[in-house]
Amino acid sequence: MLANKRMLALGTGAVAVAMTVTACSSGAVQSGNGSTGAAGGAVTLKVATVNNGQMKDMEKLKSEYEKANPGVTVNFQVMEEGDLRAAVTADVASGAGQYDIVTIGAYETPQWGANGWLVDLTPDLQSDSSYDVNDLLPPVRDVNTFDNKLFAVPFYGESSILMYNKEVLDKAGVTLSQNPTWQQVADAAKKVNSADMAGICMRGKPGWGDLFAPLTTVVQTFGGNWYDKDWNATVNTPEWKEAVSFYKTMLDTSGEKDPVSYSFNECLTALKEGKAAMWADASVAASMLEAADSPVKGKMGYAHMPVVKTKESGWLWSWNLAIPSSTKQKDAALKFVKWATSKDYIKLVGTKIGWSNVPPGSRTSTYEIPEYKDAAKAYAPITLDVMSSVNPKQPGVNPQGWVGIQYVSIPEFQDVGNQCAQLVADYLANRGTVDDALGKCQSIAQAAGDKHKNK
Repeated sequence: MLANKRMLALGTGAVAVAMTVTACSSGAVQSGNGSTGAAGGAVTLKVATVNNGQMKDMEKLKSEYEKANPGVTVNFQVMEEGDLRAAVTADVASGAGQYDIVTIGAYETPQWGANGWLVDLTPDLQSDSSYDVNDLLPPVRDVNTFDNKLFAVPFYGESSILMYNKEVLDKAGVTLSQNPTWQQVADAAKKVNSADMAGICMRGKPGWGDLFAPLTTVVQTFGGNWYDKDWNATVNTPEWKEAVSFYKTMLDTSGEKDPVSYSFNECLTALKEGKAAMWADASVAASMLEAADSPVKGKMGYAHMPVVKTKESGWLWSWNLAIPSSTKQKDAALKFVKWATSKDYIKLVGTKIGWSNVPPGSRTSTYEIPEYKDAAKAYAPITLDVMSSVNPKQPGVNPQGWVGIQYVSIPEFQDVGNQCAQLVADYLANRGTVDDALGKCQSIAQAAGDKHKNK
């Protein structure tokens, strides 16, 4: 299939990126059959993960795993999203074997699996009835599959939603529907904006997984996209200009100060501390806003992502655990991955940390647990609704030649997205014009698109 050929082209682009990041240059190391501590002595597992709340909870609970598995030590390296991608890409592409378990996104999994960089988890998971691989939510299971092989398992899945402080909006006499438009949200943000509280917080930090995660969905609902079906770049277009200009105007009028310093964690903090009234971002944030120690617990409202020309504009994403083929601790790594994505782990988080902190969007059975249904009643139904409603095959107005919503599933997109995000961030920070940013981004995107024509 055409998509498979594009995925198999990953090697050249990603290895080039990896060699820029690290001096390691060895070929892929064959996977070992390392065993757990009980069977083969002391084992240290090195885990690379992103600094999101759900991942930090996993690090907190590692002692439970270590107690149950004497001789096994699990060491976490927690990084910012951009740093994680750079470090992990370099490691798996070079076969350096720095990590035994890596946290990767839905974007990387099928491409890296096709390249042989990840361990195929399918036989071990399917043969373990207690793991119940069929309980994994189909959308997130599918995005981690290539050639009918599961190369990663979801730690949590998400879409994106609009989150708003009901008390603040009610006091201002503002009402939002469950399916608002972007103009309605911008108008609401303007009404509640004040010197002490931003009307809305949105990502502005450079990075394809930072600024462009929400901004690409804004572009798509405005009618734009990265490429047409023939891989001609379509960045320098009226639709892009309208969407990006709208984004900046909304932030200038009602957003946080210095938006280029804000991504997921910064906006989460702003909402919790009452420094922002609204936020459109990953649905997983709702569980943190409703956590027992959250100052805004019970004060939040949730709605579908705002739209312009499409019926939906939420994304579909998952953070997943995978095992690099270069690990020498395959068996021990597999056992930990199964534990951290199991039904029992879900219950462990609920009982030890809190049911609102349970990783969402990974297992169907999670939504059948009475304690979780009660704790997550404010946001769980809408999260499932949005995840079931979005269309990763055509999230925008026009057909696209790849599967994905807030990303393009080609290896070059990390670099394209990062370069273009910096250009747009400069525009947001008044260091350039929208025409200059989109004009330069058009050239960057076209160079990548040319590599996929006639494939």
